[in-house]
Amino acid sequence: MEEELLLVDPGSGKVTAVAGQVLARSGSRTGPRPPSLAPEIQREQVEVATCPCTTLEELAGQIRQGRATASEQARRAGAEVAALATAPLPADPSLTGEPRYRRMAEEFGLTAQQQLTCGCHIHVEVTDPEEGVAVLDRIRPWLPPLVALSANSPYWQGCDSHYDSFRYQAWGRWPTAGPTELFGSAAAYREVVAAMLATGTILDEGMVYFDARLSRRYPTVEVRVADVCLEAADTVLLAALVRGLVETASRAWRAGQPADPVPVPVLRLAGWRASRSGITGTLLHPRTHVPAPAGAVLDDVVCHLAPVLADQGELAAVDTALARLRARGNGARAQRARHSVSGSLADTVRYAVERTLS
Repeated sequence: MEEELLLVDPGSGKVTAVAGQVLARSGSRTGPRPPSLAPEIQREQVEVATCPCTTLEELAGQIRQGRATASEQARRAGAEVAALATAPLPADPSLTGEPRYRRMAEEFGLTAQQQLTCGCHIHVEVTDPEEGVAVLDRIRPWLPPLVALSANSPYWQGCDSHYDSFRYQAWGRWPTAGPTELFGSAAAYREVVAAMLATGTILDEGMVYFDARLSRRYPTVEVRVADVCLEAADTVLLAALVRGLVETASRAWRAGQPADPVPVPVLRLAGWRASRSGITGTLLHPRTHVPAPAGAVLDDVVCHLAPVLADQGELAAVDTALARLRARGNGARAQRARHSVSGSLADTVRYAVERTLS
């Protein structure tokens, strides 16, 4: 798992460009032990990655260890880390000095220069690209509820965006972002990627920003739709749901069950609705693609995954974690609740710093 975290000033709550100092103190990403820290496009953020895990308990430990390590290194640089998917206070981000990011800024202008968002990317191992593409084809309609669950970016440039996940909207400015059509085979997937590269629009395969894709570096499906979660416990829940989706989709493929051919425009609407509403109001149901109460949709997500979750011994843990999240709300709700009391976005950021390490 990869979590992107904001670097913030402990007094003002504004983002601060100290990623270079944080990473210089943390050592190499390729070290043998977790967590590993890596740069992102802006100097006001860092990425924390776990090692591959096989149990939720192991993953929970690594996520908390990664956040704590990032916090320790940030404090040595005079900053704090906050698991916020967008910066609540006005920000003027500064690009990391890597040549690739500079090229992106030259090519994509404000889309790159203003891209200060923090996501959560979940990798799940697959046996080969054929299984991976079969999974991608079958999880498409089930991804928007993950946006709703993880939504943790209500504020943008000092204003309430009126979205629970404005990160999903801002990220959608990239030309390759969003849901995909059915691929049908690994060969067809590679043909699409090759055709995208042949346009000369994107710099490399790393800019294939599908909601879910085959990883370039690992034998995994990489699900990329989620905001970074405010609470570490919600990150673990998200991982359990994603692993359940991948295994459920793989079983359906092996059983010869076809993928739902829901059109991409409908999937885009489902993602928009999840980004707007979070886990309150309505979502588009993954099976019927018509509005349904968010609570009913979440219940049906768990029902869809229940056989796999039960086999993995995770059904009870998922039920408990989801009930807790629904009772207290997602990160967007927590941010707005704090702001409604204090009236201060700086205080909201300080609260997020506390919750990041809880």
